Amino acid sequence: MKKLILAATVATLASMSAAQADHHGALMGEAKGNAMKLGKELKATLVGAMKSGGPVAALKACNLSALGIAEKVSAESQGWTVGRTNLKYRNSNNKPDAWEEAVLKKFEERKAAGEKPNTLAYSETVEVDGKKTFRFMKAIPTAKVCLNCHGGDNVKPEIVNLLKTLYPNDMARGYKEGDLRGAFTLSKTLLIQLA
Repeated sequence: MKKLILAATVATLASMSAAQADHHGALMGEAKGNAMKLGKELKATLVGAMKSGGPVAALKACNLSALGIAEKVSAESQGWTVGRTNLKYRNSNNKPDAWEEAVLKKFEERKAAGEKPNTLAYSETVEVDGKKTFRFMKAIPTAKVCLNCHGGDNVKPEIVNLLKTLYPNDMARGYKEGDLRGAFTLSKTLLIQLA
C-alpha cells in the first residue's frame, strides 16, 4: 500500500512538473514573440524616419514614438507589460528595477565570457506585490546604425545638441558596434499561480 501511495505521489509530482514546464515554455514563446514585435515596430519607425530625415529625424521619432509603441504592443499582448531598459538609460522612464539591473549585469558577464549579445535572454517566475509574475529579458545588441545616436566621439554635433534638449540626463552614449545596448523587458502576472 505504501509503495502505491509513493508511486502515485511521484506520478502526481512528475505530472505537475511537466505541466509547469509546458506553461513556462508557452510563456517563453509569448514573451519572445512580444519582444520581437516591439523590436520590429521600433525598427520600422526608426528606419522610416532615418530614410526621410536622417539621424535627427530618427532621434525625434524615437523620442515621440517609442513609449507609445511599447504601450501599443503591451495593450495587444494579452496581459504583458512590454518595454526596454538599460544600465545606461537615456530616458528615465526606462530605468531598470532591481531585477532588471541584476539581469543586465549578468548579460554583461555572459557577453564578457564570449556569448553573443543577440543570443542573451533570461526568464524567471518571481513574486511581485504578492503575485507570481513571469519576467523575461532579451538583450539588444548595438548595430552600426545605432552609433549615430549612441556612439562616442563620432556622434554629430546636431545629434549631441538634440540629445541634450530631449534627454538632459542621457547616459546611453559611448557604445561600439556589438556592445550590449540594453534589453527588451517583459512581465506578466500569472493567473494560475505556480508552486
